[in-house]
Amino acid sequence: MRTKFITFEGLEGSGKSSVINFLEKLLKAKGFSVVVFREPGSTAVGEKIRQILLDKANKKLSRHTELLLYLAARTQLIEEKLMGAFKKYDFIICDRFFDSTLVYQGYALGLGAIVEKSVQMFSLGITPDLTLVLDVSAREGLKRIKNKDRIESRPIDFHNKLRKGYLALAKKYPDRIKVINAQANLEEIYKRTEKALVNKFKFIRLRPLLRH
Repeated sequence: MRTKFITFEGLEGSGKSSVINFLEKLLKAKGFSVVVFREPGSTAVGEKIRQILLDKANKKLSRHTELLLYLAARTQLIEEKLMGAFKKYDFIICDRFFDSTLVYQGYALGLGAIVEKSVQMFSLGITPDLTLVLDVSAREGLKRIKNKDRIESRPIDFHNKLRKGYLALAKKYPDRIKVINAQANLEEIYKRTEKALVNKFKFIRLRPLLRH
């Protein structure tokens, strides 16, 4: 079968790492080959860019520079890892992809059309088959984080805009983007994640389920 590309999106503290870990184990237990990446990161260059972006000392980093750094990390990941992974694995899971840029830099930072054009250019033709947005209130998400990085330390208004941006994207692309309530307990979040996969990829029969 053709490789399926799944991305996870959501506010800071939405619990993406836990759900991604669960889904990776579940798919592998069902006999599928799976690889997981994160954005920005998963390459030597991408991890260095990640450090710059998240370092609270970089207070003067402009929103345009921030956009360019995220795009650079993404193209490095695509060319170095993703393109090869499409030839080797059944499923690729990525913690964030271009929807983050549309929401964080485009919507919340107000770069709008510049971001839309940039994302189209520098995603190099790759679009997720399924994007799962873990939806949590900004206040609840931030409460879960102890040591906040540069992005997480932004004002609550910024994070509220992020949530509005994600929900707007989900309405715009309902076939690709599915919203999952991330304020439920983990077991319920896992069930909803499984259901979203079964609904999207009819060939998957996930039950009986692998538990964490």
